[in-house]
Amino acid sequence: MYRVRKIVYCNEAHERHCYGNGMSVAILDSGIYPHVDFGNRIVSFRDFVNHSREIYDDNGHGSHIAGIVGASGRASHGKYCGMAPECSFFIGKVLDYEGNGNMADILEGIDWVIANRDRYRIRILNVSVGTTAKIQREEDYCLVEAVERAWEAGIVVVAAAGNNGPKESSITIPGISRKIITVGCSDDYIPVYMNGSKKRDYSGRGPTLECICKPDIVAPGNQIVSTRNNLSGYFVKSGTSMSTPVVTGATALLLERYPYFTPKEVKKRLLFSATDLGLPRNKQGWGILNVWKMLYG
Repeated sequence: MYRVRKIVYCNEAHERHCYGNGMSVAILDSGIYPHVDFGNRIVSFRDFVNHSREIYDDNGHGSHIAGIVGASGRASHGKYCGMAPECSFFIGKVLDYEGNGNMADILEGIDWVIANRDRYRIRILNVSVGTTAKIQREEDYCLVEAVERAWEAGIVVVAAAGNNGPKESSITIPGISRKIITVGCSDDYIPVYMNGSKKRDYSGRGPTLECICKPDIVAPGNQIVSTRNNLSGYFVKSGTSMSTPVVTGATALLLERYPYFTPKEVKKRLLFSATDLGLPRNKQGWGILNVWKMLYG
């Protein structure tokens, strides 16, 4: 199983020369700052919020996510290295400076990713944003349909389970989709401060309102150190938003090794190689991500 060392990465995979080389990862979030750790790997950026041509991140959430996926560790002399440090980034800014977004921008962002999948060879889409699923609204169905459309187009969609646990049916949208890979937090038993209050056992639980078992898999997400939205800094964040890019980065390693895998084959490999934690299915899914077994088992 991979190790967790502040930022999560796979020592074993790196020893076998899996770095995510040639993998293009799309991230829809608050943007990305051209941090030293990203080098020249930001291949495309589009701002759906303020329509700026500048590459930026006025919130920091998106830069943190990108760092977990693929920070090179250059600014920290290798101390904080992402899961797939040679992948490239295809970034859509759909969240504002407060971390809020509207459905229209997110839907447009997904369509943009799909439209550019061949040109930029996009294999993976990370969605660490979501909305609550108390009542099924038409726009919620639109978001689920959009991520499933990306999935059918050959893009592995990895989404957060949300931080509304431990109550049942607390998976956020689009994580409720039966097709995509929904990620919960494996170490949410550790109390952390979120939005000004101390929380634990916050990872979203299934089943969904349509009785689908979720999440699919869990990964570490508590107190993860990753890239800050400045030139060379790092900072700590917690939540299923952080667990999700751990799985996204691992998926980049898997697709580097098995480039012919379809999204369905990727999901099957991830789930069947996970390590059972002995927890309820609607808390842990199939278990915790096991990178070594996923790649070489």
